[in-house]
Amino acid sequence: MKYVSTRGSQPARLSEAICQGSAPGGGLFIPQSLPRMTLEDLGPDLSLASLAERLLGPFFEDDALEAHLPSLCAGAFDFPVPLTIPDPARPGLRALELFHGPTGAFKDFGTRFLMGALDHLGAEDDPFTVLVATSGDTGGAAAQAAEGRKGVRLAVLYPKGRVSRFQEHQLTCWNDPVRAYRVSGDFDACQALVKQAFADNALVRRFRLTSANSINIVRLLPQMVYLADAALKAWRASGTVPGLIIPSGNLGHGLAALYARSMGLPIGPVVIATNANATLHEWNQTGVYRPRPSIATVANAMDIGTPSNFERLDHLASDQRAISVELVNDDAIRARIRNDFERTGYIWCPHSAIAAEAWHRLPEAAREQRVWIAAATAHPYKFADIVEPLIGQAIEPSTPLKAVISRPSRVDELAANADALAAALAAAFPYTQTAAGHA
Repeated sequence: MKYVSTRGSQPARLSEAICQGSAPGGGLFIPQSLPRMTLEDLGPDLSLASLAERLLGPFFEDDALEAHLPSLCAGAFDFPVPLTIPDPARPGLRALELFHGPTGAFKDFGTRFLMGALDHLGAEDDPFTVLVATSGDTGGAAAQAAEGRKGVRLAVLYPKGRVSRFQEHQLTCWNDPVRAYRVSGDFDACQALVKQAFADNALVRRFRLTSANSINIVRLLPQMVYLADAALKAWRASGTVPGLIIPSGNLGHGLAALYARSMGLPIGPVVIATNANATLHEWNQTGVYRPRPSIATVANAMDIGTPSNFERLDHLASDQRAISVELVNDDAIRARIRNDFERTGYIWCPHSAIAAEAWHRLPEAAREQRVWIAAATAHPYKFADIVEPLIGQAIEPSTPLKAVISRPSRVDELAANADALAAALAAAFPYTQTAAGHA
């Protein structure tokens, strides 16, 4: 399997694509082709980690990491992913609960897989520096996955005043080799800083920069696994091909669903559910892709006006990228959280509530035609300051989140410019004699 850039480049092996993060010229790495799977290869008795090996195996073929794939899958897919029915009166809607991992978000899967891969490829005297812009959950998951490793270091950039109180603590409470930076700007400013850093070849060589955002192909690919697992279970139980509803801001999660469908998994319609940041919705309605500054919403992890994975979506064939996009504003998010809790006692986080609302907006015939799987992307406790006033009671944190609360935090302020970022990296990560050879 080889990987090419969305903007044109020489093919690269998977390990090369992982280490570079972004492709040359500012593009994103994509597989030269998507492998096809037969459902006979994906039996009902496979564990999530074993399914991951089967699905991801073709992407690792003939790569330096191929021999490590079993351990990477075992380390990333080791907690439960319940497929629940939030409302017994509406059994056609299933919630795929992706928040039972160490940081209570779906990104626990992809970031732990990626950090494990980089740890194998790096070395204590020549580590990679992972640079990640986060609108909430990616940074916390990446930091937890990086803590204590020797082959990688991590710099987390997050927007000042644009994450929840718990999210900020979860971004800033990790030990070496993790550093957190509070940026004077929104998520798009953080993402722009990351892109500027990767465009600086000297900086890239000096720190061996790579990315933990879904612009890194091996952060994105593992996200196919639990979507495929849920689709297979729903298909086997119901006899019909399920639809997926994916809350998506930067479009990595949505793209993983499209990749899985294109590989032959039993996945029907894919609905991308967004907050009031309207870039993807406008494109879906008009065919015009018009990035714009992000706006703040109660679903802050999706506050993205320039979804970087659109380049990958645009490179899919027209039938592969067939989606619909539903825009859900803050009032509708709040109403869905409140109403569903009053009806059933089930608690959505703001992002997961967007998926639930998108299901309710489907035509009745479409809802009844198949099972629909809504990705419940984060534990509601992470957004307690938003959710608790709506439901009128306190939310109990999961056991992993309780452990996070007790940790001390540390953070540095960062101006939203490239020189400030370069200086911060130099101060945080003095490079070794070996790493100096990359300069």
